[in-house]
Amino acid sequence: MGIWDLFRRGSAAEPAFIDAAELQRRMEAGAPLLVLDVRQPEEFTAPPGHLPGAVNVPLPDLAPRIPDLAERRQAVVVVCKTDRRSARAAAELVAAGLRDVAVLRGGTDGWHQQGRALE
Repeated sequence: MGIWDLFRRGSAAEPAFIDAAELQRRMEAGAPLLVLDVRQPEEFTAPPGHLPGAVNVPLPDLAPRIPDLAERRQAVVVVCKTDRRSARAAAELVAAGLRDVAVLRGGTDGWHQQGRALE
C-alpha cells in the first residue's frame, strides 16, 4: 500500500482529506511527505505555532512555487488554520498536475485541540 492509499480520494470539486491521527502516525513513521502550511507568515510563527517540520508558503504565493513542489516528488499535506485555505491550495496543486495531495482536516486548530504538538 502506498502512502496515498490512506487518503480518501476527493472528486475534482472536493479535495482529499487526512485526519490528524493518521497524519501524525505517518510523520512519526518517517513517511516521505511535505507538510505545506499556506497561512501568512505572521500566522505561521504566532502562537500556538505550526505543525512540526511544516514549510510555509502563503496561499497568495503558491502558484509560482508549484514547479518547485512538483520537483520534490513527495506527498503533500496542505495545512492552514482550519482547512478552508488549504482546500483551495490543494485544488490549485491538483489542477497544476500534482497527484499526491491531501488536506489536513480541521487544520492547525484541530491538530492543537486534539493535544498534538506544534512548533
